[in-house]
Amino acid sequence: MQLIQQNPDLSAYLAADGVIDHHHPLVRETAARLAKDVSDSYSYAQAAFEFVRDTIPHSADSGDMRVTWRASDVLEQGTGICHAKAHALTALLRAEGIPTALCYQRLSYDAGTGWCVHGLVAVRFRGAWHRQDPRGNKPGIDAQFSLDGERLAWVPDPESSEVDYPVLFDVPHRAVLDLLRSAPDRPYLWENLPDSLTL
Repeated sequence: MQLIQQNPDLSAYLAADGVIDHHHPLVRETAARLAKDVSDSYSYAQAAFEFVRDTIPHSADSGDMRVTWRASDVLEQGTGICHAKAHALTALLRAEGIPTALCYQRLSYDAGTGWCVHGLVAVRFRGAWHRQDPRGNKPGIDAQFSLDGERLAWVPDPESSEVDYPVLFDVPHRAVLDLLRSAPDRPYLWENLPDSLTL
């Protein structure tokens, strides 16, 4: 699949805003702590990925009812669904000058009776974009940081109407962000996630 930048300006994938708030002191402190133990940007990207994947539980796995969406809040509260964790990883990577995009998949759930939009990221290395999924591993899911072939949590099945969206967003998709901001708790969020995206 050919990944497509929504914004042709690569600098947009380094920007901070109210969601990807890599200007926040907690994001900066976390990035600096991760960066001091690595030798280059690739090693930093892998360390940041593994930090978000492994130390911030996916709220559906842990049973946490809280809803986070701002990167600094995800780091502070230590919880989030896939989209929130993608925002946190994006902020950590952009804080160290690594262009990072938000991207999405449409996946089936509830034994194939419904669909939801899943969030992940793409990083730019070696002149190309590489998707990474910091959702968090568990039995049956083994996502790994990789620039040599994708090691994502899921591979969409087109026969089940699952979709890999090729668009790389510089900011979160509005439908996803609006729901994250308005959801009173995770069960509400879980039941109302978009089942597809308008690109």
